[in-house]
Amino acid sequence: MAQAQAISSVNLLFRGSIKSSPRIQDKLFCSKKLDSLQELGVKASEFNGLAIAHSRSSFALPCANHAIQAVLTNDKETTSSTAVGEKPLRKKLNKVVLAYSGGLDTSVIVPWLRENYGCEVVCFTADVGQGIKELDGLEAKAKASGACQLVVKDLKEEFVKDYIFPCLRAGAIYERKYLLGTSMARPVIAKAMVDVAREVGADAVSHGCTGKGNDQVRFELTFFALNPELSVVAPWREWEITGREDAIEYAKKHTIPVPVTKKSIYSRDRNLWHLSHEGDILEDPANEPMKDMYMMSVDPQDAPDQPEYVNIGIVSGVPVSVNGKELSPATLLSELNEIGGRHGIGRIDMVENRLVGMKSRGVYETPGGTILFTAVQELESLTLDRETIQVKDSLALKYAELVYAGRWFDPLRESMDAFMENITKTTTGSVTLKLYKGSVSVTGRQSPHSLYRQDISSFESGDIYNQADAAGFIRLYGLLMRVRAMLEKGL
Repeated sequence: MAQAQAISSVNLLFRGSIKSSPRIQDKLFCSKKLDSLQELGVKASEFNGLAIAHSRSSFALPCANHAIQAVLTNDKETTSSTAVGEKPLRKKLNKVVLAYSGGLDTSVIVPWLRENYGCEVVCFTADVGQGIKELDGLEAKAKASGACQLVVKDLKEEFVKDYIFPCLRAGAIYERKYLLGTSMARPVIAKAMVDVAREVGADAVSHGCTGKGNDQVRFELTFFALNPELSVVAPWREWEITGREDAIEYAKKHTIPVPVTKKSIYSRDRNLWHLSHEGDILEDPANEPMKDMYMMSVDPQDAPDQPEYVNIGIVSGVPVSVNGKELSPATLLSELNEIGGRHGIGRIDMVENRLVGMKSRGVYETPGGTILFTAVQELESLTLDRETIQVKDSLALKYAELVYAGRWFDPLRESMDAFMENITKTTTGSVTLKLYKGSVSVTGRQSPHSLYRQDISSFESGDIYNQADAAGFIRLYGLLMRVRAMLEKGL
């Protein structure tokens, strides 16, 4: 009878927490059967501890069965001591928000976090335009791995408007080629993770980045900048798993379903801005990429034999329309990806210097981004003077370096962004481009703020520019060269 009353009380609490939850659009779920613990590989003692942590949290939606178990066992003393044969905890955490993709690595990280930190795991997935296939079945995968909650947020518009477009306006390109596709995506994802951690009452965040890559730095610098009180767990820098086979064995041991999708020979990262390819034959810089590797763009040789013209409308250095049609940032970029992709635009093959010190070879597809960069830079040729362009270009190098290094929320980048926003206030107009078999060429540009004057630039005589004035200008401009020559000749 007492147990029944306790269960009834918990059910009322459970329904009340759902009603008051502000995250209506988030996908939430919990384990529904206590006997499913065996499937998740969770020990009963761990489960009881998790249940009590759940019932005490005022921020997150508690799992009903967890709360029920906590009530039924509340007469038992719960301690952090380790039973005989159990693995000691590295550190006790209450709840961790994990950057989750549903792949092998993150599927294994979920039980690993629970086993080593005694915590609940909230899986977080950001939609930054990686494609609907990447999001299919995530709820079931996270549940099977032992996560208590899945949160999915659509960040596409925010990603393009607040991260991509500022880099575009700044002209930020890393090491002459790389348009910063992955670099720009990591801070928007990490920022959302910090927000979710606050919403669900988590005291830690986690990611599946390796210790050799740039992404670990990008994630963690964002965490530090936005909430330095959060603990950060990076399993690849801690666990004994050394590769895919080890991860598969760990998953089997903990009865975690291993993703059955075919393992790509390449390491890829995709979002609305680009698609990157690394690994396999690309690790030798002497190898030409395979033709079937590309996914966003056709081979330029197979592109249409007729060129396509596209007009980009720009306001204050930011694109707003395609062929006269105003579009939202994400929709505009998606449309240009399709247009550019069918003409083989935006393929880049480069060897870059990673932040952690090594060189790496990567191939990038950025069809829409290549079109936009060309358009904005061409419009600036009309609206910016020589000194301004030179200063802007020099700052763009540092801007790109900061973004590549994960310092998006650094005051220096924010200050530089304020300069870029101010200096491009007059970069408004339109640019017409011709796309043909992998190339982008400009056929026309116009702006109401153009510094180009046909009456001055014309070879015909004009009232504003008197060609005779050039003689005095040249004598003064070359004065130092004349003095140096006179000195060398003893004059």
